[in-house]
Amino acid sequence: MAAHSALTEYAFVALVALLFGVGIARLRQPPVVGYIIAGVVLGPSILGIVKDQASVAELAEMGVLLLLFVIGMELSLRAFRAIWRIALATVALQIAAAVGLMLLIGEVMAWPLASAVLLAFVVAISSTAVAIKMLDDIGELRTHTGRIVVGVLIGQDLAVVPMIVLIDMFAGGEFDARGLLLLAGSLVVLAALILFLSGRRRLNLRIFGIGREGAGGELLPVMGLVICFSAASVAGAIGLTPAYGAFLAGLVIGNSNLRSGMLDSTMPIQTVLIMVFFLSIGLLIDLRFLWLNLGTVLLLLLVVSVIKTVLNIAILGALGLSWPRAFLAGVVLAQVGEFSFLLTGVAARADLIGEPDFRMIVTVTALSLATSPFWLASARRLHTILAYRRASFTRVLSVALGRKGTWYARAGVVVRNAAIGLALRRKPAPDAGDD
Repeated sequence: MAAHSALTEYAFVALVALLFGVGIARLRQPPVVGYIIAGVVLGPSILGIVKDQASVAELAEMGVLLLLFVIGMELSLRAFRAIWRIALATVALQIAAAVGLMLLIGEVMAWPLASAVLLAFVVAISSTAVAIKMLDDIGELRTHTGRIVVGVLIGQDLAVVPMIVLIDMFAGGEFDARGLLLLAGSLVVLAALILFLSGRRRLNLRIFGIGREGAGGELLPVMGLVICFSAASVAGAIGLTPAYGAFLAGLVIGNSNLRSGMLDSTMPIQTVLIMVFFLSIGLLIDLRFLWLNLGTVLLLLLVVSVIKTVLNIAILGALGLSWPRAFLAGVVLAQVGEFSFLLTGVAARADLIGEPDFRMIVTVTALSLATSPFWLASARRLHTILAYRRASFTRVLSVALGRKGTWYARAGVVVRNAAIGLALRRKPAPDAGDD
């Protein structure tokens, strides 16, 4: 009877997650937002159906490892190599600016060094799922701006692994010689592997005979899980984070003859486990905590979103993008990403942050993803101005603010009308897709 009751509970949880995922997808948003909302509904704040959160957390950790494995397989290193300079420069400046800002705030607020660095990493990472969805919806995914944004997202994905290693070092209490050597070694191995794999033809791998044309079949998903979790175990055994090993294994498989079959066979498993991961995030959101700290949460959400957007625009503009395209890319990259949950979870398990701080970061990150429709609407408005390559900053700002309604939108109309008068004196230059 107990087993039957548990099975009914699992079926109901899956149904609720599916319904919210479908509902959010109908609104043209990533299903992960629906999974988070489903977790809130099923958690202690509302229905209280899911009580065994430990089991959910274990499955969620497996989902994270498999996610990194799949991301490694999906990365197009050759495409990344074509724009790697501006992408890596953007990511490096994003992280440096976030770290500097959080260290400054941390000095005023008396935060520990580890907490300030963690918050900087959380702010620096954008949501790959949301950003790709926005670019696709507005038809910018395959333009020059879209390629740069995707390159930045790839660079952020690559940066997550050293971030996790660094957080694990903070957990050790000090930066000893062994810890610094592990961090430097992990970066060198990652860079060397990227250079090696992006500069040659695909590897020809055969594992237990799997790799020949037509071989593998139903064994491929099993092999994918074995490779992913074995690489993660090896990385953990030598003192690195398991996520590092899973990601490197994905890079190798993704640049070999096994890529297509293994990616197709492991993707459904990864999709289910990632649903569990975001469901577990929703379970951690306490609506009572949100209500009691509503002002602080909304202020942090506003500050993070605005500061991140401004930093992105300034960095991309300084690196040579026109103002309209820098503004569009900055809006697309404005939200806090899914990997921020992973970084926060690593820090929480290492006792670098307490439960209130953990709840606050998770809540702000979840709301950042949930408010992605606002950023999508802004991106769609900005897309209309890209027919003018030399549009002024005030023109871009006015389009971003919208038309009628709120006081700032009405102010935007005034600015926009003035900007249009100036723009009409210029000769419009149709965009060819590149800056």
